[in-house]
Amino acid sequence: MDTIDEDVARSDIKKALYQKLATLPTSPGVYQFRNAGGRVIYVGKAKNLRNRVRSYFRNAQQLFGKTLVLVTHIEDFEVIITSSEVEALILENNLIKELKPRYNINLKDDKTYPYLVITNEPFPRILFSRQRRRDGSTWFGPYTEAGQLRSIMDLIGSIFPVRSCKFRLSEENIAARKFKICLDYHIHKCKGPCEGLQSEEDYLIMINEIIRLLKGKTSTMIRSLTESMLRYARELKFEQAAEIKAQIESLKRYAERQKMIAGDEVDRDVFAVAAGEDDGCGVVFKIREGKLLGSQRIYMNNTDGESDAGLQARVVEKYYIETLEGLPDEILLQEAIGPEEEETLRAFIVEKQPEKKQIRFIVPQIGEKAHLVEMCRQNARHHLEEYLIQKQKRGEIAREHFGLTALRELLHLQKVPQRIECFDNSHLQGTDYVSSMVCFEKGKPKKSDYRKFKLRTFEGSDDYAAMEEVIRRRYSGSLSAELPWPDLIVVDGGKGQVNTAFHTLNALGLSLPVIGLAKRIEEIFTPQSPDPFNLPKTSPALKLLQQMRDEAHRFAVTYHRKLRSERTLQTELTTIAGIGEKTAFKLLERFGSAEGVAHATFEELRTTAGQKAAEAIDRFYRP
Repeated sequence: MDTIDEDVARSDIKKALYQKLATLPTSPGVYQFRNAGGRVIYVGKAKNLRNRVRSYFRNAQQLFGKTLVLVTHIEDFEVIITSSEVEALILENNLIKELKPRYNINLKDDKTYPYLVITNEPFPRILFSRQRRRDGSTWFGPYTEAGQLRSIMDLIGSIFPVRSCKFRLSEENIAARKFKICLDYHIHKCKGPCEGLQSEEDYLIMINEIIRLLKGKTSTMIRSLTESMLRYARELKFEQAAEIKAQIESLKRYAERQKMIAGDEVDRDVFAVAAGEDDGCGVVFKIREGKLLGSQRIYMNNTDGESDAGLQARVVEKYYIETLEGLPDEILLQEAIGPEEEETLRAFIVEKQPEKKQIRFIVPQIGEKAHLVEMCRQNARHHLEEYLIQKQKRGEIAREHFGLTALRELLHLQKVPQRIECFDNSHLQGTDYVSSMVCFEKGKPKKSDYRKFKLRTFEGSDDYAAMEEVIRRRYSGSLSAELPWPDLIVVDGGKGQVNTAFHTLNALGLSLPVIGLAKRIEEIFTPQSPDPFNLPKTSPALKLLQQMRDEAHRFAVTYHRKLRSERTLQTELTTIAGIGEKTAFKLLERFGSAEGVAHATFEELRTTAGQKAAEAIDRFYRP
């Protein structure tokens, strides 16, 4: 096992803390880091407490981002030993909810989402609830849309005659005839268990069918009901057979409304995440018998510095800790989770549902399963954008931050592009060819890093040669040492300009992301794709790209006009005997143009350029 750096121990960790590190057990459990004020700032779980906790203090150079900041604030810690990794997983989840530590990813609770409840009582009822209680009832959910849950409850009511009354239907109360049948019995919405007209055994068979429906087992239910219908028909019980036939038809209509997205009818859960700078969203698709029954969203914040794999692991853990329904045969993932996390999850799932010992964790690369994961990821990105829009409206997030986050997701960048450099060219029929580079940091212009280029390696009008020269001059030579590398390069133009910039960067041995934004219909081009794509006009990413492109265009045109004006005006001034370029510049800066110089008084000219220059100009314009 690695040894703890003694210098780190002496300089960054109090002696008492260092001694505690040396006595840590190798058992599974949960650890809590505290700051100087005694507040818990981080909670984590571990298969081996000694290895995990000591890893934070071995070498500060191996830490980065949020973890590095966390370690500088640790003044004490405590551990809770558990008998298994599963217990550690559950305890960690509960402690994070209770303590809300500063450096843990914050997964938003679904407390306001509704549940469907099958009550724990004789002759159970089907209820809608937003408060989950541990009362022995069977719970399904949470459902992200209340409308979806109400439609499911309406379906159940149309197929199964479940009682809606609140009577306490004990054997004694039914035998004592305390209750009377209501209207539901007469309109065939209930079979009258309150008067003993339906046995509890028969009622519970119906409840089990409802549970199978809620778990997505519609095909199995239809087969079972069909067998019952045929049995009643053979027994000449045509009224009961007709009731079951009506149930089958309702189930088929319900199954047709569900989207079939897999042909093998395997039960699956699909997970994907999308991350911004400090926010994230995880999405779960619940697929049963090849049909998409619904999805669930889990929002996160305080995600800075976390990888997609780490965020996905947290979403998967939270989902299976809180899910109340049958588990799938396969779990499709966007990113592979670590072997320790997978082992813990597998143990937890088997403990919760022993028949799922063979559950499979899959990270698909091609085919139908990969398409499912990609569809899930696109949903996660969409919901994250919506979430950030709401935060922006509430004033919790700046527009620039939102645009950068959207850009990262759109272009699949490794990190949020904090520094972006944008290039544009300007000329008039091939004369006075110039390029501009503007720089945006954190979504805002950084004018001190703007640069302008007078192009000189070609003649005539050649946008590709212009792009090649400006990219080469910016990312080699003195400028490459003077300015930091950008996280993203944007060029004004289409496929040709993007490819020219991309190949020039490759020739310089650089691998920097580059895109193009064409003016005509605001198409976005990338070197990797032969076809462009468009963004909605309201997209914050598009608005940010347009702002950068327009700023680069303004800067280039301004420089081009200045050069053209100076060339035209200097030609006249420098023809005056005794007037050189330096004097001409002074006069132009003072009077703005050659015409302004011609109309200036002798005293103004003498003050600006001296006695001899004033006399020469006066003789030239007023001979």
